[in-house]
Amino acid sequence: MLKTTASRPAAVFMAMITALALLTGAIAVPILCRPFYYAHIGPLELEASTGLTQGEIQTAFDQMLDYCQGRTDTFSTGVLPWSESGRSHFADVRVLFQLDLQALVLSLGMLAGLGCLVWRGRLRPARLLGRGFSFWAGAGLAAVFLLVGSLAALDFDRAFTLFHALFFPGRDNWLFDPAQDQIIRILPQVYFRNCALLILALLLLGCAALIAADLLWAKRQAQQRKKLVQNS
Repeated sequence: MLKTTASRPAAVFMAMITALALLTGAIAVPILCRPFYYAHIGPLELEASTGLTQGEIQTAFDQMLDYCQGRTDTFSTGVLPWSESGRSHFADVRVLFQLDLQALVLSLGMLAGLGCLVWRGRLRPARLLGRGFSFWAGAGLAAVFLLVGSLAALDFDRAFTLFHALFFPGRDNWLFDPAQDQIIRILPQVYFRNCALLILALLLLGCAALIAADLLWAKRQAQQRKKLVQNS
């Protein structure tokens, strides 16, 4: 049986797909984990500031999120009124949410397929500069988001505005009038900041795990080679 040649393009591609899976997975957590939002209702005193009950707040959030996740085609925010402009913004959000979830499923599927090829010996990603693809996926993604996180920490308000300008180009429907789109009253900016912090924390933990996994693998390989030399 011929030995599979180490492939540099495969290593680069697998690093990119791994980074994509980690990024989209981290973003998906606050999208899918509704208790993360519920945990903010008490500390942010949303019942007192809005005059709504916790049940009404959760229902409004759940119905909005059901629409953004694609669970329903009907937009609603519970007892809270909304405008057509507000609905159109959440339609834009719906596109981004579904794009993230689809990219997550696709990247995980591709990783599973590539992993199967590696396991069967039909594909062997090269080690780039002595490190595996998981190391470069983690190191590259960590470097980018440490920089982004540091800049956002300096001025979150400006970063928040820049985010919307980047992902909703030419649109201003994300600037809500609380009198017309009262959903914004239960979505304070602190919540979005905490979502960003959660995503960053998950990314950095994931990157650390990828880097550590590669370093441990390299250490075990070195130990095995040392034993072979000693036994020869």
